[in-house]
Parts: sequence; structure tokens; C-alpha cells
Amino acid sequence: MRFDIVTIFPEAFESYFNISILKRAQKKGLLKIYFHNLRDWTKDKHQTVDDRPFGGGAGMIFKVEPIFKAVKELKKAKKSRVILFSPRGKLLDQKRVRSLSRYKQIILLCPRYEGVDERVARYIADETISIGNYVLSGGELPAMVLVDAVSRLIPKVIKERSLKEESFSFPDFPCEYPQYTRPAIFYPYPKNKRKAWRVPKILLSGNHKEIEQWKKKQEGL
Repeated sequence: MRFDIVTIFPEAFESYFNISILKRAQKKGLLKIYFHNLRDWTKDKHQTVDDRPFGGGAGMIFKVEPIFKAVKELKKAKKSRVILFSPRGKLLDQKRVRSLSRYKQIILLCPRYEGVDERVARYIADETISIGNYVLSGGELPAMVLVDAVSRLIPKVIKERSLKEESFSFPDFPCEYPQYTRPAIFYPYPKNKRKAWRVPKILLSGNHKEIEQWKKKQEGL
């Protein structure tokens, strides 16, 4: 799997993609993540990527020309997908994430300011995606979310058992059961032992059959 992220702030991604699971997956060659500065596809000395909207309006919007050039140059795989981020897009869910994990390359377009020329959505992007019904400063955070979610489904990135037990992995169990660890009894107020926070007794019983039944009852609540 190859991710190509087109942005005017490539430095925004470096720290997140160089830690934990994503760092290990890249080292193993399971996925490749590239950041591209949209300004590299401009032709004027100021590297202009935006302009005023026709008909007036607040703010600036990304021009279609540099985005077209970027996608044309970056598209390497036959089985690729170009994604634009916008609050107007379809909401990203686990079903869509699973579908995207089957592609060989995903190109992510991260707008800023007031968005992009509509011709990007109409003629260049294969789809427009939103990560929630709210407005962000740009597409960088949605790109991180999508890369993280899709990468987890790439074989060998994380343990198969972990995938099976995760929330939203199965339509019948949209939420994972609650989990606890040591200590079994926690005293947030040491002087008042009656206000202890306790782990459910069933999890301490050692009865694996009953524990599994308890977990199944908790899922989806």
C-alpha cells in the first residue's frame, strides 16, 4: 500500500507517522507514506496555489491546475484512489475504510482556506470524504485519520486477533467490551475505603466460559 499526501504543510505529518505501529509498518515495507508540497507543481515565483473565488466570497480557494499536475504525476498504480477531504463529503466509516484497504495506492488531497475549486471534486478526485460534521482548518488531520485507519487493515501491520476483537470489526458488535487491568481495586480517595473503584468480579474468577459470556453481553452496549 502506498499513500501520497498532497498538502502545503508536509511537515505536519512527520512526527505522527514516525511513531508506533505506522513507523514499524514502514520499516517492514508493508506500506509507504509520502508527503508532497502542492507548491512544487506551481509555475510562478511565488508558488501560488490559491486565488479569489469567482462571484466573490470570503477567503481563498485552491486552484485546479497545480492539483491536476500533482495527481497526474503521482498516480503510479492501476488500482489507485484519489480522495479529497471536505465537510461536504461522505462520512468515513469502517466499511469504507475496509474498502479502501484493497487499493494499491491512495492519493490524499488536503485543502486549506475556503476549500478547492469545484472542478477538483468533479474531475480529479474519485470521491470526497469527511471525518465528521464539523469544520477543520484543513485536510491534514483527516488524512492522518484515514491513513491510520486503513493501515491497520493491511495484512501483518497489526496482529490478526487484535483486528477481530476491535470495535466496529463486526456489524453485530459495533462496540468492544470494557477492559480492565491491575490493580483490581483502586482507591481514588485513600482515606475513604468505601469509595473504591473495582474490577467486575467475573473477570477475576478464572472461569473462562463465563468471562466470554460476560464479554458478549457487554459488546454493543
